[in-house]
Amino acid sequence: MEYTVIVYEAEESGYWTKVPVLPGCGSQGETFDEAIANTKEAIESHILALREDGQEVPVEQFSMYGKIKVAI
Repeated sequence: MEYTVIVYEAEESGYWTKVPVLPGCGSQGETFDEAIANTKEAIESHILALREDGQEVPVEQFSMYGKIKVAI
């Protein structure tokens, strides 16, 4: 399974992430790679918890993300 992960730079330092299709799932790390590795663990734990609770595991549908530049 694959999930989209959004990575943000933290204000203080490092990075934080969220997984849009898994509400409440995300992580953080001092480096980009650490944040991604921690997020992978968070996704796995999140899925295990959903299964243990008898809940359906969301499957991500095709989506596209992009940036739009605007002049204000």
